[in-house]
Amino acid sequence: MKNYIKKTAFGILLGSSLFMTGCSNFLDEQDPSNLSPDSYYTIPEHADAAVYAAYARARFIGSGAGIFSANFQMLEAPTGTITTATAQNSDLNNLLGLVYDGDNLHVRQWWTGAYRVIAQANLALEKIPGINPMDEAQKKRTLGEASFMRAWAYFYVVRLWGDAPLILKPQTASSPDFYPTRTSTEEVYNQIIADLKTAEAAGLPWMDASGRVGLAAIKTELAKVYLTMAGAPLNKGTEYYKLAADKAKEVLDYSVANPTVVNLFTNYDDLHSVTQNNRMEHLFEIQYLADIEGNPMQSLMLPNNSLAKNISAYGSGVGSSVPTVSFYNSYKKYNPTDKRTDEQQFFFTSYFVDGSGAVFPLGAPYLFKFFDVACHGAPGKPGTGRSNLNMPQIRFAETLLIYAEAQNQADGSPNATSYDALNRVRGRANLGALSGLTKATFEEAVWRERWHEFAYEGIVWFDMVRLKKVYNEDTNGFDNFTGHVNKNSGATLADKHLLFPLPIQEIRNNPNLRPQNPGYGS
Repeated sequence: MKNYIKKTAFGILLGSSLFMTGCSNFLDEQDPSNLSPDSYYTIPEHADAAVYAAYARARFIGSGAGIFSANFQMLEAPTGTITTATAQNSDLNNLLGLVYDGDNLHVRQWWTGAYRVIAQANLALEKIPGINPMDEAQKKRTLGEASFMRAWAYFYVVRLWGDAPLILKPQTASSPDFYPTRTSTEEVYNQIIADLKTAEAAGLPWMDASGRVGLAAIKTELAKVYLTMAGAPLNKGTEYYKLAADKAKEVLDYSVANPTVVNLFTNYDDLHSVTQNNRMEHLFEIQYLADIEGNPMQSLMLPNNSLAKNISAYGSGVGSSVPTVSFYNSYKKYNPTDKRTDEQQFFFTSYFVDGSGAVFPLGAPYLFKFFDVACHGAPGKPGTGRSNLNMPQIRFAETLLIYAEAQNQADGSPNATSYDALNRVRGRANLGALSGLTKATFEEAVWRERWHEFAYEGIVWFDMVRLKKVYNEDTNGFDNFTGHVNKNSGATLADKHLLFPLPIQEIRNNPNLRPQNPGYGS
């Protein structure tokens, strides 16, 4: 089962489409070319195939977005912590400069990608209940997985666009809501919570090394949803901070009792080791396998090919996701012992010619956080040139910091467990333990840790939006979102940037999506 999600080379139908395997017992049913959603869902393996399709669709986050760019960069470019050494992608440049609109390819592909995951989950949720015979416990588990994937996708949708179509059934051209209107942000969040609670009650294991979602990820995602709802734009406050803290605490308690199952990795190397995919700290990841689809981050985060030599068996790099020097410097500027900017921890400033040769200086810091050593090579170990490394989505480090932030907010001061949670993340970074802080100073300490621990993981942007705060690298404090000047471009964040624009093409195809989000035209 280990790489089944990755190896499932299916054709995917969305709405009226199908996700089919090449397994012989599937093909015994009838000629695959004549299968349809109504005739396909007949045996338990088809339920698994439907769920695998939803997992596979999540790989849109790493998909290309024009020359020298990928979709995941949309969540990094506006934060001000990243820049590009290859300024040839106008859509990426517009994101970096905060001048993007609904014509941006990244914006369009995030919308399409998220709704494709939702469509596949809807298909699974409608068809799996009718499979008979099928063990009821297995049926419940697969429905739980599909519910999680729908919630996972809608959580992105509602944070990116606010009010958005809430589609819960497979669609065809004759569906009455084929041209849907937008549903209120709160209603979308209510559905996300309902789906996550369904997944939580589905009888899934705490962890699953095959890459299927487990309870540790589901509960952390639910805690994260509550934490987000406590802040902007819903501003539900103390009650939801308490819900977030209580849910995260369930994962913390499980980790205390089962430290070999859920825990922080001791070494940062394990965060980007293929051998640790889907294990311990990695509660949920997007799955990659080079034979099907290799990890797409590897070339984008290598120094661009203007260097005199390649530093990888993978080949030349692109350099389109480069940390700003000011953000890189902020780690040790305020905490000189911070291990995360030590060489080959989260960043690197030199590597080896062709991955395994002589040391070669890069001339600037680059991201090492997602660097697949097996792919690129190391001294005495030539690289494979192929990457099976997964892309992290939910880490146990985030569970710890969700609890710390939420408990402090809910109770008015940090308790011993919150100090322990924050100090565990700090301790791994070789930072001293904190104590004796006020509610406000503890809160900012957690925020600061989130910026430095989760940079470039698609998390910081959403922190900026829910907090309406931005880390200031010059002061080590936090500015208001509106009016903050990003260091990567000198551009100023405005109210309109709290939401992304709806893709113009979608509005043209469906006028019921109007009005456009404020500040982006009609």
